[in-house]
Amino acid sequence: MVKIDIEKLIKPHLMDIKTYEPVDPPELLAEKAGIPKKDILKLNGNENPYGGSPKVAPALYNLEVHIYPDPLQRQIRKALSQYAGIGMEYIIAGAGSDELIDLLFRLFISEGDEILDCDPTFAMYAFCARVAGGSIRLIPRDELFDIDIQAVKSAITDKSKIIFVSSPNNPTGNLAAKSQILELLDTGLIVVVDEAYYEFCNQTFANLVLEHENLVILRTMSKWAGLAGLRIGYGIMNPKLVDHIMDIKSPYNVNAAAEAATIASLKDADELNRKAKLIIDERDRMMDLIRHIPSIIPWPSQGNFILCQFDSPGQTIKVHDGLAAKGIFVRKFSSERLKDCFRVAIGTPEQTNIFIRALKDLA
Repeated sequence: MVKIDIEKLIKPHLMDIKTYEPVDPPELLAEKAGIPKKDILKLNGNENPYGGSPKVAPALYNLEVHIYPDPLQRQIRKALSQYAGIGMEYIIAGAGSDELIDLLFRLFISEGDEILDCDPTFAMYAFCARVAGGSIRLIPRDELFDIDIQAVKSAITDKSKIIFVSSPNNPTGNLAAKSQILELLDTGLIVVVDEAYYEFCNQTFANLVLEHENLVILRTMSKWAGLAGLRIGYGIMNPKLVDHIMDIKSPYNVNAAAEAATIASLKDADELNRKAKLIIDERDRMMDLIRHIPSIIPWPSQGNFILCQFDSPGQTIKVHDGLAAKGIFVRKFSSERLKDCFRVAIGTPEQTNIFIRALKDLA
C-alpha cells in the first residue's frame, strides 16, 4: 500500500490558518470553573438573556422534519421582507450571518484579492478572508474607535474588493455615520454593513440598498430574537446579488427548524422588542454602575454589550480570570488594540448585580 501524506493535498493557505476564536459552550465553562452549569453566568457571547419568543416552541412541535425546506426560502423571505419593510427580492436568509459572509467571499474573492476591515471589529470577516485565500488589510479605528474614512480610502488598491463595517461595532459598541457609509459606497467597492445589533440601536442603512447596488446589509436573529442556537441570519441587498448568492449557496442552507422559529418570532416582534427595551435599559444601568468602579473605563455602547477598558493588560487578565473562577464569563481578546479590555454582554438585572459585585471585588 502506498503511504500518502494527506496534508500535501490541502490548499497551502489553509494548512496553518489562524482560526476564529469562538466562546466555549456552557457545560465546558462549568467544568472549567468546577461549578454546576446552572450556576454559571455566561456573558461572553452577546446572547439574549430572555431567550426566544414563546411562540417558537409551538411552531417547532409539529414540524415535518422529514421534508426538505424550500431552497428559494419563499416563506421566510416574505416574513423578513415584511419585518424589514423592503421587497422580498432584496432579502436572502442564511445559516447565521456568518454563512452569508462566507457566500459573499465565494462570490467576490479570489486568491490574492483584498478586503478592508476597520480594526478592532468582529473577527469573522478576517477569518473568512483567510479561508477564501484573500488578504486582509486592517485599517485602525481612531482613538474613539470611529472609522478613519481617509485611511480606508488611502488603503484601496486594485486588489481591493470588499469593505466591512460593523454598526454598532462589535466589540466597541459605537455606530457608523450615514455620511461615512455614503463615502465608502462612492469608492465603488462592495460595502458590507453588519447590523447584527440593529434592534438595540434602531439605526439602519437598509434604505440605501435601493439606491446603491454595492451595499449589503447583514442582520441576525441570534441577538434580538434569541435564536443563536438555530443559526439564522439574513441579508438585505440588490436583487442581482440575491440571485447570484441563491445560485451558489447550498440548496437547503436554512433548516426547517430555523425557518419555522424565525417566522414565529417575527409574528411576535412586539414582545421581542419589549425584551430588547429591557436589555437597553439594563445596558444603561450597567454602564452607570461600571463608571463608579475605579480604573475601569466603560465605552458607550449601542449594542447589547459593553467594552470595558483597564489601565493595564495585567489587570485585565487578573479580572477576567478572577471572574471565571467565580463562574462569570466575559469575552477577552488577543489583539494588541484590545489587550487591556474585555467585553461583557447585558444580562438580566439580577445577573448585572452578581457581575458588578464580583467586578468590584476584583478590580
